Amino acid sequence: MRLTVIGTGYLGAVHAACMADIGHDVLGVDVDTEKIKALSEGRPPFYEPGLDDVLTSALASGRLRFTTSLREAAAHGEVHFICVGTPQQPGSQAADLRYVDAVVDGLVPYLPVSCLIVGKSTVPVGTTARLTARIERLAPEGVRAEVAWNPEFLREGFAVEDTLRPDRLVAGVTSREADETLRRVYAVMLEAGVPYISTDPNTAELVKVAANSFLATKISFINAMAEVCDAAGADVVTLADALGHDTRIGRRFLNAGLGFGGGCLPKDIRAFVARARELGVGPAVNFLDEVDEINQHQRTRTAALARHLVGGDLTGRRVAVLGATFKPNSDDVRDSPALAVAAALHRQGADVRVHDPEGAANARRAHPELRCGSDLLEACQGAEIVLHLTEWGEYREVDPVKLARVVREPVLIDGRNALPHDEWRAAGWTVKALGRPAHSDRPSDARTRNPLQATIASPAAEPIRALAMPTALPTGRP
Repeated sequence: MRLTVIGTGYLGAVHAACMADIGHDVLGVDVDTEKIKALSEGRPPFYEPGLDDVLTSALASGRLRFTTSLREAAAHGEVHFICVGTPQQPGSQAADLRYVDAVVDGLVPYLPVSCLIVGKSTVPVGTTARLTARIERLAPEGVRAEVAWNPEFLREGFAVEDTLRPDRLVAGVTSREADETLRRVYAVMLEAGVPYISTDPNTAELVKVAANSFLATKISFINAMAEVCDAAGADVVTLADALGHDTRIGRRFLNAGLGFGGGCLPKDIRAFVARARELGVGPAVNFLDEVDEINQHQRTRTAALARHLVGGDLTGRRVAVLGATFKPNSDDVRDSPALAVAAALHRQGADVRVHDPEGAANARRAHPELRCGSDLLEACQGAEIVLHLTEWGEYREVDPVKLARVVREPVLIDGRNALPHDEWRAAGWTVKALGRPAHSDRPSDARTRNPLQATIASPAAEPIRALAMPTALPTGRP
C-alpha cells in the first residue's frame, strides 16, 4: 500500500521505516529540512536502537523516501498517518494540538482522491470527531477523507521492536472500509497473531492516555511507599518483590526510585486531567494530580539527600551525575528526572558534572550551565558524591574499586535502585537509595527513625518542577 507518515520524530521515523520494512511504499514528511536530509541519507536524527539498520534497509529497497512537501504527500498516499507531537500547552495542562491541525490544514486541500487519515499521536478524547468536521470543510469537492485513530504504544529504546512486534493494535474507526484498510496495513502483524482491537474512535483515543495514567500511578505508588519505608526503616525493593508475586499486581513498573519523565507520561496524564475537567468529570481523575506530585517529589527528595550527604551545603562541592536521559537506550532528555536533579544541585551551588552514553549533547543544549560529557571517569574525577540517576546498563558494569580511585569521596546515591550495592560497599563506598536502609543505617528497633528521613522530607528542600528540553521542532514522538 502507499502510505505517508507525517512527522518524523521518535514515533514517525520509526513507523515510516518499519512500514517500509514490511513491504509498504512509504513517504515520510516533515517540515524540518535538516531532519529530512539526515533521514534520506540513512542517518536517524536521534538515538534509537535498531533504527539505523531498518532505515538503511528500507531506503535501499526503494520503498522509503522523505520529503518536506504535504502536496507531494497528498498525491502519494492511500493512507496518511499523523505522527506529530502533541506537547503540553504553555501555561496549561492541556495538550497543544496545533501541529495535528497544521497537518490537516496543509494536507487535505491537496487530496486528489478519497483516502484514510489515521492519527497515531496521543490526543484528547474527541479529537477524531473534531478533525472530521475540519476535514469536511477543507476537502476538495468529491473527495472523502475518513479519520481513524490508531494509538501508538512505543517505548523509547524498544520502538522498532514495539512497531514490528506490538503487543496489541487498536483501531478506532467509524466504518467497515476504514477497519479493512487498517487490517491491510497491519496484515503482517495480524498473520503473526498480534491481537487487533477494533473499536470506536473515542475509545481508541482513551486507550493510550488511560494506559499511561495507569503506569504512572503504579510508579508513583511504589515511590510513595519508598518514602514510607524511609520513615519506617523498611526496604522498598523487598516490599515491591513481595507485592509483585500477587498476580493481580505484578512486579513490572514497581521499581522505586527517581520516577518517570520523558516526552509522554508526564504531559499525557496532565492532558488527560485537563480533558476530563472539560468534560465535567474532573473528580474522577483528580488522583492523577497526586500521581504527578509524588513523581516530582522524588526529584526533590533525591536532591535533598545529596545535600545531606555532603554536609548540608552544596556550595562549591563537586558532584557527578550518571545519566542525563529520562531513560536508558535513548538520547531523549525531555523532562528528564536526572537532568532536573542535576540542575537543582547546580542552582544550590554545586559544581555538577554529568555523564551520559548517548544524551550528553542534548543535555548540553537543554542545560548549558551543566558540564556534560561521555567520559565517565572524567565526570567523576574529584567528585565528593556520585548520583546514579539513569539506569544505563553500562553503569551496572562499572568497577566500583576503579571508580573509588578517581573520586574525592566514595559516596553514592543510587537513584534507580539498580546497582549491586554490596559490591559497592565492599569497595569502600557509602551507598544510599530512597526507600532502602543502608546496613549501617538499619534501625535497631521499630522506634528508631532513619536518620535521613527528616532531611529528605524537610520543607527546606527545593521543589523541582518539570524541566522540558527546549525545542523548535514541531514533530516527535507524542
